[in-house]
Amino acid sequence: MKNSLLPAMILAIMAYGCHTDHEEQLQIDPLVQTPHYTLTRVNQSAYEVLTRDGEFHWDKLTSEEVSSAMTHNDSTMVIGFKPASFANVNERLHEIDITSQEWIDAKAKVINNIDEVLIALDVNESAQDLIVMEHETLPFIKIKTYQVAVIERLREMKEVRYAEPNSFTYDDSEIKSNNNRITSDSGCDVSPAGSIPSADYVTVAPGSKIPWNYYAHNIPAAWNYSTGDNITVGLIDTGISPDQSNLNGNFASGYSTGRSRTKYGTYVSSWWWWASPDGPNDQCGHGTQMAGTISGPRTSTGSSIGVAYKCDLAAVRGTGDVIINGGSEKDGVTDALVLLGNRTDVKIISMSIGDVFSSGQVEDGVRYAYGKGKMIIAAAGTSLSWTSWYGVIFPATMNETIAVTGIRDNGYNKCNTCHDGSKVDFVVTMQRNSNTDRTSLTQAMSGNQPAYVGGSSVATATTAGIAALIWATNPSQSREQVLNRMKLASDFYPSRDGNFGWGKIDALAAVQ
Repeated sequence: MKNSLLPAMILAIMAYGCHTDHEEQLQIDPLVQTPHYTLTRVNQSAYEVLTRDGEFHWDKLTSEEVSSAMTHNDSTMVIGFKPASFANVNERLHEIDITSQEWIDAKAKVINNIDEVLIALDVNESAQDLIVMEHETLPFIKIKTYQVAVIERLREMKEVRYAEPNSFTYDDSEIKSNNNRITSDSGCDVSPAGSIPSADYVTVAPGSKIPWNYYAHNIPAAWNYSTGDNITVGLIDTGISPDQSNLNGNFASGYSTGRSRTKYGTYVSSWWWWASPDGPNDQCGHGTQMAGTISGPRTSTGSSIGVAYKCDLAAVRGTGDVIINGGSEKDGVTDALVLLGNRTDVKIISMSIGDVFSSGQVEDGVRYAYGKGKMIIAAAGTSLSWTSWYGVIFPATMNETIAVTGIRDNGYNKCNTCHDGSKVDFVVTMQRNSNTDRTSLTQAMSGNQPAYVGGSSVATATTAGIAALIWATNPSQSREQVLNRMKLASDFYPSRDGNFGWGKIDALAAVQ
């Protein structure tokens, strides 16, 4: 959303324009500005970075490759900026004021440098004309441009933190022999289970189902000490189904009375720049499942109980599916992080979403919320044929997040579609080794019959629920104190496994 600083911005741009060092001597060949590398070429380079480094950042590709990636998508660049002398910006994102003069000047210098390149290329529009979005809280803008010379200039500037494509979908199906697009076994099109073996749940008063895997973490025993009361968990996902009464009208019922649930929508599916967010309603099913795992009520309806069935929930529809790859998804997730970061009652943010590619603006959002004291728990990744070679996905790769993955019930063996690796912090038992379709249970889009849910997604939501149980034993605890209790109650502590981090959390031990 554009801010109201246009007059100040124009004056700042004019001031910088009078003191340029580049304008007279700048000469650029317009014929080399759009190299038009194929997507196969861009994906091949990305694949090489991923296999070499275990994660991906756009500064690892050449300016020509970045330009090509943009021309194959929406030709829009995201630019993170800062004053050249501003130190430790990542740790201070939550305290900066982008309306202050030093930040206005930094943005103006970036725009002025882009203008110099556009003038040299004989482009009739100014950089200010090409801006499509300026964030109101975080220091980044989006601009319609893809010229190699613009990217090169921005990469030289101390005022630029990142300059990367707004949208990009990774697909190495032309590189390898099969289709390796990231997918999820806990994504959209959720249906209630046709039948559920009695071994997959235990019925508890007043008539709810406890998923079988909760017992692997002593969650039911932990309820004797904590149920998550007075702790608010934030959820960024695909929203909550309006047809699931257990997450709407019946949310505070049965043994789950005296709590609240709020719903927001920050995701805009329309490509029109003036469009408003779609609203909070889940059109996928994934968010409903995660909300059910974290906070499903303990009622007499026969539905599945959430780990923290007395916690409050703040659910944000920040994306349309589980992949944060389009500009609209990145905007929705970023805005959700700022929204929940600014809610003083939110202690935990659960994110069972991600992508193999990092995003500068989403990183800004994560760091903003982290700076506000939030514990951010993210999915390590759930995918199909490439699971064997790719590790933890973004944003679970970030130091500011807690990465979680899923394992089977026969020891430390990852679920058939789960990612693992050195960035994993905790694991959750969520899949039968004897039948990989028998995973954890949660709420479906409607009705009381539970749905099966798997992957690192449900592992993440389960861990968020456990964190809420721990925090509720003393709401004045800090994030670091709660995290330390999670570690102390885990299988491998004080050691750390190379693929599974601290291991499984014993919820009972953690809350005592």
